[in-house]
Amino acid sequence: MADGKDPSATIPSLADMQHWTWLLGRLQQQMMEQGFEMPAMTGAVPPIPGLTDPATIERTRDFWTQSLALWQRMIDPSSAAAPEPSKHDADKRFRDPRWRENPVFDWIRQSYFLVADYMLGNIDAVEGLDAKQKQQMTFAMKGFIDAMSPSNFPTTNPAVLEKTIETGGENLLTGLKRMLADMAKGQMTQTDPNAFEVGRNLATTPGKVVHRTDLYELIQYTPTTDQVLAVPLVIFPPWINRFYILDLTAEKSFIRWCVDQGITVFMVSWRSADASMAGVLWDDYIAAQIDAIDTIRDLLEVEAVHTIGYCVAGTTLAATLAVLAARKEAGKVRSATFFTAQVDFERAGELLHFVDDEVLDLLKTLTPEGYLDGRYMAATFNLLRGRDLIWNYVTNNYLLGQDYAPFDLLHWNGDTTNLPAAWHLSYLTDLYRDNLLAKTGALSVLGTPIDLKSVKTPSYVQAGRDDHIAPAESVWKITEHFSGPIRFVLAGSGHIAGVVNPPALGKYQYWTNPAPAGTLADFVAGATETKGSWWPDWLNWLGGQDAATVPAKGARQPGQGKLKAIEDAPGRYVKAR
Repeated sequence: MADGKDPSATIPSLADMQHWTWLLGRLQQQMMEQGFEMPAMTGAVPPIPGLTDPATIERTRDFWTQSLALWQRMIDPSSAAAPEPSKHDADKRFRDPRWRENPVFDWIRQSYFLVADYMLGNIDAVEGLDAKQKQQMTFAMKGFIDAMSPSNFPTTNPAVLEKTIETGGENLLTGLKRMLADMAKGQMTQTDPNAFEVGRNLATTPGKVVHRTDLYELIQYTPTTDQVLAVPLVIFPPWINRFYILDLTAEKSFIRWCVDQGITVFMVSWRSADASMAGVLWDDYIAAQIDAIDTIRDLLEVEAVHTIGYCVAGTTLAATLAVLAARKEAGKVRSATFFTAQVDFERAGELLHFVDDEVLDLLKTLTPEGYLDGRYMAATFNLLRGRDLIWNYVTNNYLLGQDYAPFDLLHWNGDTTNLPAAWHLSYLTDLYRDNLLAKTGALSVLGTPIDLKSVKTPSYVQAGRDDHIAPAESVWKITEHFSGPIRFVLAGSGHIAGVVNPPALGKYQYWTNPAPAGTLADFVAGATETKGSWWPDWLNWLGGQDAATVPAKGARQPGQGKLKAIEDAPGRYVKAR
């Protein structure tokens, strides 16, 4: 060196670092103890809730004590006690072993969790807030905490640092290019955009579009068995997404499986909204469900149909059944199956955070042409699982520059549909915010007051144990409103995987309990767990409603009856963008 000094002489030794760490920590702790205890001890200043009250002081002491312990562990791992098992140990963001093996990254990881728990704990301790306000604050704080995870930043993620050095920064250039492309299209890419195509390797179950209106197409699928159940099945998917969630790749397709079980299957494919649909309301969707039911009854010359309603279409199906009951036409529906559907929104989960007056006013500004761009809804649902559906892809796609993995479900998740603005706003207001559907006569549809107690149709109600969109406790409340026989099934997993669970995959489980239960907790307490898919249980229940069969001939073949084939499945509406 020019000055002749040894640079290593200026670097403090490990003993020096330990000493100064201890000294600074002790000074900090003494200052905090004195500063917080003095007002409470002298009585000169009354305790301030959330700041100088005893509980807050205790939490703050614990926070700094644990912070110093983490620092000590990083400086001198050999002298620190092994960390106790934590609820955070299974966090997938930190499964890379370097988050634990490297003292610096271990300190970053544990410090992040410590700060996160402290911030959430402070919200729990705030007094004077009602339950809804506290839930909203917690939801917002969790979103902020997830966004600030050290796994989301290149300088604090060991895998990203390694990749950056290995590629000379090419991963960051690739990631930046992808991020700018996603920003331009207004939607995050989660899977290989070229891996799947509707009609090529998605929604490929053979069938024909046999009926089309301005709101929906009716698809009839080609039978694969010589005999079929006499009572056909019509499926109403949510119009928030494309219908092919139930017709993904062949091995995952619920529709294909049903056809192979000897069921005559019809599917409603909803039209994605545009400016011409600005005046469409909930009444129109209920009228469409009734129209589909009547169209199938007339085509096959049957008295009744089986029905399935998924999510919002299940909510709508409940209203449809109430309308038919009021019209003395309940016999048109032999049975109703509900996939993760709600009729009582009192406990509708985190989506309730998006239905306050400010959000509803914002939605009005986003729909000048009379429809809501589906990308807004997709972003909302992604926020409910930001860790898995946003930040996971920030790390993999933008920071690591990894190739997109082909995943049919994620392709569907990104295939958004637009919603009629007037209907969407009234849905959020009347059902989510004001919970009017659960109140007898509070809502009228097609000129008919809705009374869910009038629904006596045999029903199969499926809920997902880990559902974040339609919580199981909320779905359960159907059992408190309908008057007919109900079989409730609690499936493993969530809103999608809990439904799309083919028996051949052998995944998850489901719970049943034939005994009367007043609450979901009571149901679970006495339930029997069965490994695998609940689909066979549903099929057995469906056959129990009416086991009669007929030959799969004539009108049972798409296009061979009164309704001629318009075009091949999956039709036109599912492809419209």
